[in-house]
Amino acid sequence: MDFLDFTGEEMYFDEPIGADVEGLLMDAARRYGEDAAELSLLQAYFLEPRHLTVLVALYRYFYYRHRYREALITAERAIGITAERLDMPAHWGDIHEADLGRAALVSMSLTRFLLLALKGSGYLLMRLGESAEALARFEKLSEIDTSDRLGIKELLGIARAAVAEANLAGAGDNIRYLGR
Repeated sequence: MDFLDFTGEEMYFDEPIGADVEGLLMDAARRYGEDAAELSLLQAYFLEPRHLTVLVALYRYFYYRHRYREALITAERAIGITAERLDMPAHWGDIHEADLGRAALVSMSLTRFLLLALKGSGYLLMRLGESAEALARFEKLSEIDTSDRLGIKELLGIARAAVAEANLAGAGDNIRYLGR
């Protein structure tokens, strides 16, 4: 399956959004460097908590502010909503290639969005020092995307090295403990 082939499909940002929410998003964009931008984004979220445009805006705000935990929560919300819209398993770990094939018939662009959100959540977990959890997500993506169209291989290697290093450090701590 070619995850880059979604020509002619609407993207998440093409979905209609209320004028009040659009105004709040525009206000947040105008105030990007200010703390007031967050208030506009949160108001937009309360009005449209399931709209992917709102979630992506909130995600980007948190990400660029280096608030990775909040960005991760937002990414996971987007993954859950997208999986539901595609009638896929609720948890990313339960998704298999056959599910993607069925989801792609509904919307290849949403299927790709879901996979890229999963990749982004793994990256955030790496930034948060939670490499084992990141590795699990990257391995799932690698299992699904065997041709590496989403560019997971490098992140997978980094996550594997981080987990190995953490395991080695943990083993060293155990050896020091036993030696006392």
